[in-house]
Amino acid sequence: GEDKAKSDAFYGGAGYGKSKRPDLSNTSFLIDALKAAGRGPEDESLQKALVFVSRCQNLETEFNTTEFSAKNPDGGFYYTPAAGGTSQAGKTDQGGLRSYASMTYTGLKSMIFAGVGPEDPRVKSAVAWLRGNYSLKDNPGMADNGLFYYYHTFAKALDALGQEKFADASGKEHAWREELAAELVSRQKEDGSFANSNPRWMEGDPNLVTGYVLLTL
Repeated sequence: GEDKAKSDAFYGGAGYGKSKRPDLSNTSFLIDALKAAGRGPEDESLQKALVFVSRCQNLETEFNTTEFSAKNPDGGFYYTPAAGGTSQAGKTDQGGLRSYASMTYTGLKSMIFAGVGPEDPRVKSAVAWLRGNYSLKDNPGMADNGLFYYYHTFAKALDALGQEKFADASGKEHAWREELAAELVSRQKEDGSFANSNPRWMEGDPNLVTGYVLLTL
């Protein structure tokens, strides 16, 4: 409804604030909501969102010809290509936008919900990045920044992928549900709440973070 051409980096995304700059995080919540409302991959809004999601990936394809796609072609995802491009993990020396795990799980989940299949290069590249960066001790690429948001995206994406065991790059298979639950239990406070020692993005607030954990579980 904002009259953006398909060639515009804003096209298909959702955002917030005065400029309403779209980003992958907010666009993924849009996709989650459409799916929960019963919309399938053929839905026009979901397909528009997929255009934006594909442009958040560090992968040059027919779906992504942004200036960033070839500068750091590792298959992971970053925050937004809009308004000059932003990655919360920073830029590479070549001017690319660094991939990080919470956005890569978010991008993978969003593509699956929009009907992108497992043999598509976008999905295969995202999965390969995640296999090479499997961790529950931190948010790979971001250390402990947004750690509990990361757990939330980790769980939703692997659930959508439909694999009860997820192999890392070394070939080791992880029973990710059990590993994730154990990690969360180890981080629970005596009063039952959860909070991140790093308060960035409001993760010092147990009201928010305990909500993330409940959704993750």
